[in-house]
Amino acid sequence: MLYINDSCTDPYWNLATEEYLLKEFSQPVFRLWTNSPSIIIGQYQNALAEIDYNYIKEHNIKVVRRLTGGGAVFHDLGNLNFTFVEARRQGEDAPAMFRRFTAPILDALNNIGVKAYLEGRNDLLIDGRKFSGNAVCIHKERILQHGTLLFSASMNTLGNALKARPEKFIGKAVQSNRSRVTNISEHLANATAAAQGIQDMEAFKDYLAEYISSRYDSIIPYTYTPEDLAAIERLREEKYATREWNFGKSPSYTFSKVSKLQGGIVEIYMDVAKGAISSLSIMGDYFFSLPTEEFTGMLIGTPHTQEAIAGKIQEIDRTMKAAGNHLGLSAYFSNITPEELAGMFFN
Repeated sequence: MLYINDSCTDPYWNLATEEYLLKEFSQPVFRLWTNSPSIIIGQYQNALAEIDYNYIKEHNIKVVRRLTGGGAVFHDLGNLNFTFVEARRQGEDAPAMFRRFTAPILDALNNIGVKAYLEGRNDLLIDGRKFSGNAVCIHKERILQHGTLLFSASMNTLGNALKARPEKFIGKAVQSNRSRVTNISEHLANATAAAQGIQDMEAFKDYLAEYISSRYDSIIPYTYTPEDLAAIERLREEKYATREWNFGKSPSYTFSKVSKLQGGIVEIYMDVAKGAISSLSIMGDYFFSLPTEEFTGMLIGTPHTQEAIAGKIQEIDRTMKAAGNHLGLSAYFSNITPEELAGMFFN
């Protein structure tokens, strides 16, 4: 088995690496890695239904879609991720895969006095609180199973970043199950753990690497070749760092919002497909001099992101004024600013 200890904290790169190790390597792999603050969503989740978009934008938290299924999870430098890539065993179903690959993690924690256990199909708990979510992906005859290990993650950021208004999004998208969570560090106040000298994330990472290595007859540290790095970087740039993968892959959904603005009540009803507005209706008691349908038609096809919608509305306003209509956007929505209108498209 190859052991990979990654120091890169770029979530786009790290998720690209997961796919590369699954599809391009033939050897078994054990990998430890961390991400800078990010929300990692399951392959078939609706990204916008899982996050507080304004919060993650303000705090520069990346949203990255992974190759595996399951729900949205929060990563920061207080969270350690582990990955196993091995051959699939004949007749092994998903629950058996989770049991196989979480067993050494649970053994490592129980070895230092942390009474951790598997509950349900893929969650690891301590005293009834979740500290690890796990997901699996199969490619041909190889299995990738990875999981989070909350060690000293920011619970405040976790709660705020994953805060969403799911009732606004109606469709087939999977909604995350918001479980009560805990950090492993909260459960290390015992002599066994203290004897191991596990005081911080790095010490915990070192301990886990050593323990897992002792479970296998032959485990070899692996350093990426220049060819590996070039391939991973290509995958990062062409897939994992793109809006199309992270947001455009989201299932179709509808969004609605009603607000009372200075110019009147505005109601937005919108369908989104492949991350872009596919239909849009705006209603309300606002005043206008040009038909609303003309405005909504110009937004069809716009990505449902704050930057894209704000940019499109500003472009409409500028173009109208440049063409001699001094009212600009106000011709469609009297006494409503571009910023107010753009804010209507999000919670």
